[in-house]
Amino acid sequence: MSLFNTRESSNPVLNEKRFANQEAILNADGRTMTAQGAVTKTLFLGLLLLCTGYIGYMAPSSMFLWGGAIGGLVIVLIASFKTAWSPILAPLYALAEGLFVGTVTAFYASAFDGIVFQAVSLTIAMLFIMLFLYQARIIVVTQRLRSGIIMATVAVMVVYLASWGLSYFGIQVPYLHEGGIMGIGISVLIIGIASMNLLLDFDMFEKGEQMGAPKYMEWFAAMGLLVTLVWLYIEFLRLLSKLRD
Repeated sequence: MSLFNTRESSNPVLNEKRFANQEAILNADGRTMTAQGAVTKTLFLGLLLLCTGYIGYMAPSSMFLWGGAIGGLVIVLIASFKTAWSPILAPLYALAEGLFVGTVTAFYASAFDGIVFQAVSLTIAMLFIMLFLYQARIIVVTQRLRSGIIMATVAVMVVYLASWGLSYFGIQVPYLHEGGIMGIGISVLIIGIASMNLLLDFDMFEKGEQMGAPKYMEWFAAMGLLVTLVWLYIEFLRLLSKLRD
C-alpha cells in the first residue's frame, strides 16, 4: 500500500491523499515534481505576496482585508479539488493573501512600533529552525506525530471559527484575544502547533518527489507551505501585541 494512502498533512492544502490521487497523472512531457522545484516556486509565491502586501500596507482598507482573506480561502478550496489548476491558482492565492497580510501588518504597525520587523524575523527564524530539525531528523515525522498535529490544528481552527461566529453576538472566547499569562500561553501554544505544521509541509515536499507526483504539484505544495507561513506570521503578530499590552 502506498504511503500516501495512510498519511496526510494537517495543512488544508498539503494533504498526501491529494498527491496520491495524482500518481498516475503526469504532464505531457512526463516531468515529475521535485523538492527543489517546489522550493523555487515557494520563493516566487513569496515575492508575489510581498508585492501586493506592500499595496495593502501602504493603503490598508477593509476591502483588502476581507477581500484578500475570503479570496485566498476560496482559491485554496478550489485548488484542493482542482490541483491541476495550481500553476494558475497558486499565484492568485499569493496575490490575494498579500492584500490581507499587508493590511493586517499596517494595523499592527500603527499600534506597535517595531512589531512587524520582529514578527517577520521570528517567522523566518522558525522556518529555518524547523527545516533544520526536519533535515537532521531530530524530529521524525511519524504517523503518531502527524495524527497529533492534525488533531491539534483542527482544534485551533474550530476555536477560531467559534470565536468569529460568537463575536457577532457580542460573545468573546476567554483569553483567546486577551493578554496576561493565559492569553500569552495560548498564543505560544498555537504558534507551536503552526510551527509543527511546517514539518509536515517539508515532509510533503519530499514525499511528492519520491512518489513522482506531476510537475504542477510543485505549485500546489508551494501554496500549502505559504498557507502555513502566513498563519505563523499572523500568530507572531498576535503574540507580540499581547506582550506589549
